[in-house]
Amino acid sequence: MHFQWDWLCLGALIISSVTAEIENEETLDADVEVEDFDKQSQEADVDRDKSSLEVVYQTPKPTGEVYFTETFDGVLAGWVLSKTKKEDTDDNIAKYDGRWEVEELKEDTVPGDRGLVLKSVAKHHAISAMLTKAFIFDNKPLIVQYEVNFQEGIDCGGAYIKLLSSSDDLNLEYFFDKTPYTIMFGPDKCGEDYKLHFIFRHKNPKTGEYDEKHAKRPDVDLKKFYLDKKTHLYTLVLKPDDTFEMLIDQSVVSKGSLLEDMVPPVNPPKEIEDPSDKKPDDWDERPKIPDPNAVKPDDWDEDEPSKIEDSDAVKPEGWLDDEPQYVPDPNAKKPKDWDEEMDGEWEAPQIPNPKCETAPGCGHWVRPMKNNPNYKGKWKAPMIDNPNYQGIWSPRKIPNPDYFEDLHPFEMTTVSAVGLELWSMTSDIYFDNFIICSEKEVADRWAADGWGLKKLVASANEPGMFSQLVTAAEDHPWLWVLYILTLALPVGLGVLFCWPAKKTDEDIDFKKPDISKPITKGELKQEREELEDDEIELEEKENEDTAEDERREMEETKRELIKDTKKMGREAPPSEGEGGEDIDEEENEVADGSQEGVMSNKSGSEDEMKEADESTGFGDGPLKSVRKRRVRKD
Repeated sequence: MHFQWDWLCLGALIISSVTAEIENEETLDADVEVEDFDKQSQEADVDRDKSSLEVVYQTPKPTGEVYFTETFDGVLAGWVLSKTKKEDTDDNIAKYDGRWEVEELKEDTVPGDRGLVLKSVAKHHAISAMLTKAFIFDNKPLIVQYEVNFQEGIDCGGAYIKLLSSSDDLNLEYFFDKTPYTIMFGPDKCGEDYKLHFIFRHKNPKTGEYDEKHAKRPDVDLKKFYLDKKTHLYTLVLKPDDTFEMLIDQSVVSKGSLLEDMVPPVNPPKEIEDPSDKKPDDWDERPKIPDPNAVKPDDWDEDEPSKIEDSDAVKPEGWLDDEPQYVPDPNAKKPKDWDEEMDGEWEAPQIPNPKCETAPGCGHWVRPMKNNPNYKGKWKAPMIDNPNYQGIWSPRKIPNPDYFEDLHPFEMTTVSAVGLELWSMTSDIYFDNFIICSEKEVADRWAADGWGLKKLVASANEPGMFSQLVTAAEDHPWLWVLYILTLALPVGLGVLFCWPAKKTDEDIDFKKPDISKPITKGELKQEREELEDDEIELEEKENEDTAEDERREMEETKRELIKDTKKMGREAPPSEGEGGEDIDEEENEVADGSQEGVMSNKSGSEDEMKEADESTGFGDGPLKSVRKRRVRKD
């Protein structure tokens, strides 16, 4: 058995080791996994075992038709800083004087890869650039994609971009918050409100005015993208079928229809409430009313108080009636600068009476109050269903005079520039690798050459599992208990099942010999004879015990018979001389029988023993049978 346990424990240890190795390999693969773009991007990927210092970075280049790209790896050309001021704001903060820099990431740096960084805190920033060519919303999708890294986290601020509407008077030097835009997209956060904006300005075909339409909030938790200090890829896809998708790190976080999933809706309702309609004066909106037929009961006393004195209360023993609850502080002294003319007569401050601390109470005793059983309060008639109830009134519906139906809101105002107009309470917000195009493959390849490389380097530079566990335990100390239990459990089980157990005396006694000795024919015959002798002795002993039990039972039965006979004699008295002689004769017979039984049990032969085994009880007693038992020698 112990040998089997050793093999079992050895197998368990081998399986645990193999499982741990497989999980470790899967973890390493998961940590450095990059999205499967196309075959060309996979060939361009750097091996995951290389560190960020060994990565050879090449500036991404578009592989198809694009409307705008920017990597910030060269000279910052084409970008214009705003020189205007923000309206409706104090002059000291109204100016767009926030500072921008082009620099590398602080962490997980890819040598040669630089981005645009917002550097100032609590200032307005505005910078913009013209597109290579304007995007016209006709039959091609619009894809907007760029990278953001909140290097210091984010307290309150945004990292969204604006696609500025084409116009003849568009001047990037005067780009500010009121500059007309077509689409605003990107992350924004203030307090605990984490947002991913998608807003487009829709032109009312009747009035020509523009209204902002906001996409519904994503259902996923966006918090980790704002606080993990990693570079994330934000993508907006607008399709000519009037649908949209928002992606973070190439995973869809929100999608919907421009006609159904925007707030407020693109198309107004066909009917609206009549603003001139008014509720009639006799309109009854009360579902319940007091019962007009109800009458206050005669015994209803509204003057009864809710509380009355408890007449059964008794003043506690030891109550100090003559002692006040508060007394002047004997240790208090009048301040030296106390002016009685100005401040009045000085009085020592009051303190709790020390005599009351050991007593049930001090001062005048007052009976406690209790709930008045007769209190009913003000009587009110019970409520009943209102027979005149007409429901909640609402104005009648009329055709909406401003109604229109735009079946293709994708056909938005043409875009000719891109801009960042931001306010932030956190610095070092990193932007990189802007692209505006119409083909998903082009955007994916662009992401693979830029963001994919950053993700690869960040994954390779991540600390090991042990370091992550220690870091997590520093933030949450209760995790140490979980770690200890996790390590102690397999060790304890291993010791319990694999530790060699001590051999007991019983194990030694019952341990079978490995080699059995040969037995001769004579020894076998002798053992058989000894076994038969033992069986005979056991049978004789058992017969003696059985006979002794039979004798005792017979004596007890005879005694009961004698008692019954005497009882019958008392109930029917015999004639003179007859009753006594009969009883004496019966007693003598019983005594003689018992003596004979004893003698036969003591000196009976084997045949007599067998007869005793088969004998029946005296009188009406139950038949007694003795079953012979054969004891086998172990």
